[in-house]
Amino acid sequence: MSEAARPIRIALVGNPNTGKTSLFNALTGARQKVANYPGVTVERKEGAAVTPAGRPVRILDLPGTYSLRARSPDEVVTRDVVLGRLAGEAAPEVLVCVADATNLRLVLRLALELKQVGRPLVLALNMYDIAERQGIRIDLDGLSRALGIPIVTTVAVRKRGLDTLLAQVDALAGQAQGAAAQPLAWREPSATELRQAHRDAERILRDHVKPPLRPDTWTGRMDGLLLHPVAGTIILFAILFLMFQAVFTWATPAMDLIDAGFTALGDLVKETLPEGLLQSFLADGVIAGVGSVLVFLPQILILFFFIIFLEDFGYMARAAFLMDRMMGVAGLHGRAFIPLLSSFACAIPGIMSARVIDNKRDRLTTILVAPLTTCSARIPVYTLVIAAFIPDRTVWGFASLQGLVMFGLYAVGISSALIVAFVIRRLIWRSASDPFLIELPSYKLPDLKNVLRGVLTRGQIFLTRAGTTIFAMMVLIWVLATFPAPPPGAVGPAIDYSFAGMIGHAMLPVLAPIGFSWEMAVALVPGMAAREVAVGALGTVYSIAGENEAGLVATLAAKWSMASALAFLAWYVFAPQCLSTLAVVKRETNGWFWPFVMFAYMTALAYVAAFATFRIAQAVFG
Repeated sequence: MSEAARPIRIALVGNPNTGKTSLFNALTGARQKVANYPGVTVERKEGAAVTPAGRPVRILDLPGTYSLRARSPDEVVTRDVVLGRLAGEAAPEVLVCVADATNLRLVLRLALELKQVGRPLVLALNMYDIAERQGIRIDLDGLSRALGIPIVTTVAVRKRGLDTLLAQVDALAGQAQGAAAQPLAWREPSATELRQAHRDAERILRDHVKPPLRPDTWTGRMDGLLLHPVAGTIILFAILFLMFQAVFTWATPAMDLIDAGFTALGDLVKETLPEGLLQSFLADGVIAGVGSVLVFLPQILILFFFIIFLEDFGYMARAAFLMDRMMGVAGLHGRAFIPLLSSFACAIPGIMSARVIDNKRDRLTTILVAPLTTCSARIPVYTLVIAAFIPDRTVWGFASLQGLVMFGLYAVGISSALIVAFVIRRLIWRSASDPFLIELPSYKLPDLKNVLRGVLTRGQIFLTRAGTTIFAMMVLIWVLATFPAPPPGAVGPAIDYSFAGMIGHAMLPVLAPIGFSWEMAVALVPGMAAREVAVGALGTVYSIAGENEAGLVATLAAKWSMASALAFLAWYVFAPQCLSTLAVVKRETNGWFWPFVMFAYMTALAYVAAFATFRIAQAVFG
């Protein structure tokens, strides 16, 4: 391959919330792919572009960092990629340090560190239009001379300055020939060297960046309201209320449409194919399995839309700041707010986002309690049991009784996460949490295209990760409930003779004290792969058992007692029924010890809670 045709490998490096991902999206468009780095769960985003001279470019969007003196897993990956130390990852030839032009204080120190690495480096002052509008005066030539690197101004959301940036990368690429072939010799700077770099950055900032003559107080006025201890907290909870109302109401039409589509497809298969194993496999195994995944996709997308929109707007950092005191009482770090919030969609991205927490013990505490928050996979189970046993009536003149029960289940999950975190930090790790320091980004109007691209990417990741697992488990439960067939002359339901029936009856002695039937036990087995599979498992079990009731809700109302139903809900609040979550915890903690601890303590909590709920409900309801 000729030198002109060989792609230039560049890496985008910068502080969090500098518009780095927006710049990456603007440069690459749809020519990007998302995966994980080898051996870790840190997200890897790579895209393609072409310089004005026609040379191809491979662009890597690295996780945000404040220093190469890495402390969190995200920062470690960024440092290792920059230095060419990450196995399986080619070292970049050119580094692009992306900065928020309205807030250069911390990024200048990072730029000085990157310069010491020895790779060709360019500083991209992003959101330069906002800096000009605010009246910030930046001496570009003087700043470039002081740093000893070229500077380019960009406006990623309007695709301004992109060609200039790529042309500068093209010019620097000639200096990089062969420079990226080997890992660089680099040592971590000492505390004294870091303080000196910070003083140098402050001097450069003071000499070449002047604040506006008439400061824009819009951000200050907004922060005065949104960061107020009382008003800000009320606004935060109002936003969270709106978010979850949207998840449960806005998603309903799309969920109903998806459900109706898969139901019609299943009916078509049953009408087209003769009764037998093939019809049952396609209708009850394949179609039901895929449908059980896709029906919850609208809720996932809506939740991630809010999270990404608020993060791009600059509010999520402020929400974490507001929650720091409340979470600190429970022994959680302020940065744990975002992982716990993400866990309402799925514990997997919540656990992965705990990488932003620097302190290992704070990060591990967050990981251990994140699955206790009520993820969307529990919603089908909660909805099914509530519809079967809780009357659909209004209480107090305005509140839905079923809605209050659902809210109570969410509240129990959140409260249990805080209580367990308190126990861990007070009884196991008695050291105090690190002080919560966070850089508050300026408010920015999010680019809708970037938000939607991020939402779609998260949706694809969710489908790839969860869809394959749930699909496989639905096929498995169909096999377990179908084979072996009952012997000739057998009496009773066919499922009693199947593997599923055998498993359920074998588990019954352990689960009978908490009020579970063997059918409930069968539902728990595939539910270990994904919680929502329990609904499909119950439908399969009762359908094969020959029930003729109008639907699964009526079947449960007839078969279960109120005490057993409430115990089943209590079990699902606490039980670690998701092998994918345990696998992610294993990867995040580099071993099986902590996943085992999580599984053990959550199973114990679930059993105790279900036992207490069953006994109390028996006494109340008989």
